[in-house]
Amino acid sequence: MTTPTALAPAHARALALAAPVVAAIRPEHLARPTPCAGWTLRRLLAHVIGQQYGFAAAARGRGGDPAVWADHPLAAGPDAALGALAAFTGSGRELTEAFAAAEATGATVELPEILPGHAFPATQAIGFHLLDTLVHAWDLAVTIEVPLEIPPDLAGLLLRIAELVPADPAARAPGRAFAAVLPGATGAGGAGAGAVERALLLLGRDPHWKQPG
Repeated sequence: MTTPTALAPAHARALALAAPVVAAIRPEHLARPTPCAGWTLRRLLAHVIGQQYGFAAAARGRGGDPAVWADHPLAAGPDAALGALAAFTGSGRELTEAFAAAEATGATVELPEILPGHAFPATQAIGFHLLDTLVHAWDLAVTIEVPLEIPPDLAGLLLRIAELVPADPAARAPGRAFAAVLPGATGAGGAGAGAVERALLLLGRDPHWKQPG
């Protein structure tokens, strides 16, 4: 997979887009289903925050430690949403700093959940997480039914990275990061909403997903 150079600033913008969505989450939202099959919003948030801490640790040379990739548990009770926002903000700050430093120094990043025993160039690793950030921001937004506007340049970047994600059956098997490509994913590229919709289809997400009922 190849990605453009200097992705850290674009990644920081993606995190900034996700932050207001996380801030809008309320305790009563946490039990809702999400576009991630079988995952509640609580489970998805724990994963998102855990991955931010994990990628930050990996960018600092500790990606080979399985412990850094653990999901981040959310508190029980009425403070759960506030705790999630604080953890999202803190992990996002750590990740932004770690990615900027890794990209500036040309570091390599171990990502065992993607390919054990292999170190990726920092820019490529940032591209992986940029895709995750924007897609999970969409997951969160549609789960709590708030708008998410992805600027055309970030939408185009999302699509270009999504087009490089392996689509063979082994890569899209149950339990893998993305489901099988959905119909309508092929066709002309583009920017803005069209690019986001096509990227979601390429990653096995229904762009028209809504809360059940």
